[in-house]
Amino acid sequence: MATGWNFHELYLWHDTGRSALVCPPGLTVEPGEHAENPETKRRFRNLMEVSGLTEALTPIRASAYTDADLGRYHPAEYIEKLRALSAGMGGEASPGPPFGPGSFEIARLAAGGTHAVLDAVVTGKVANGYALVRPPGHHAEAADGLGFCLFANIPLAILKARAERGLERVAVVDWDVHHGNGTQAAFYEDPDVLAISLHQEGLYPFASGTLSERGAGAGVGLNLNIPLMAGCGHGAYLAAFERVVLPALRRFKPDLIVVASGFDASAADPLGRMMLHSESYRAMTRMLMEAAADLCGGRLVMSHEGGYSAAYVPYCGLAVLEELSGIKTPITDPFLEEFAHYPGQELRPWQEAAIAQAAELLEGIK
Repeated sequence: MATGWNFHELYLWHDTGRSALVCPPGLTVEPGEHAENPETKRRFRNLMEVSGLTEALTPIRASAYTDADLGRYHPAEYIEKLRALSAGMGGEASPGPPFGPGSFEIARLAAGGTHAVLDAVVTGKVANGYALVRPPGHHAEAADGLGFCLFANIPLAILKARAERGLERVAVVDWDVHHGNGTQAAFYEDPDVLAISLHQEGLYPFASGTLSERGAGAGVGLNLNIPLMAGCGHGAYLAAFERVVLPALRRFKPDLIVVASGFDASAADPLGRMMLHSESYRAMTRMLMEAAADLCGGRLVMSHEGGYSAAYVPYCGLAVLEELSGIKTPITDPFLEEFAHYPGQELRPWQEAAIAQAAELLEGIK
């Protein structure tokens, strides 16, 4: 079966304004380009086309989410605030991120893009799929747009599929370098969602994503954070998958696996301090595909999140799509030899100790 692909030009028209990475300009900060800008996503899309892989994928069209769709998680006051600001000159989804005119409509479309791919996988139209959406969603909480996120793309898609398709147990694996606090908040007391986040310890949001955040009520044990210290590379991430992520999935037995796919744990990213390369993302994708084949009929969905190296994100994304589709293109990663030979790509003892701590939490998953 085919691999689904969702992209829309309007995703690139979401305007985050002028900044120095994430700092607003001023008399002591020269205006530049905001870290979350269209270029990484545009170049990812472009490399997909140059490789020829886009033509082999099944295009999936997004429909913008309605207020009722958004209201499954976000309160009406928050929705109306974003709508009003977007209809004017833009503003900020308190306490962030900045956005310009029309971003409300674009964010609704991006949420719809994630859902469209998830729905196509759930209904069997495609085997798996990737939503190259923008703005991202894994930091957005119910009444707050955090990080660079306005709406909670993945939680909203899961909630809609529950209501319309009877979807039951879902596992979310977040490999973005920042903690997936939005997904955690959405399902913290939910017994039918396993939320797993691998992230750089203490990076963003600050003091978020600790081992002690395990869920509450009926969801106790089903929120699993794997905070990794800065400098982790290929060996540490694969060990975390083998010793924590995959055993957690096998214990939970989901009906669907969803990935919050950020590429900011790469060795080239300006907002993270990890050392992954394209083959790391390829290997993690392969592991999840094998787990999905064993547990849930191969149903695997990915929704794009972070990644801020315009030069390198495309090669990480292409590796993931090649693995999802089973099609190897002629494109090679020109950075791979250098990144793969960085000292520290192998698993180090202190990294192993951190992974072992996370593995101790597997007993709480039912």
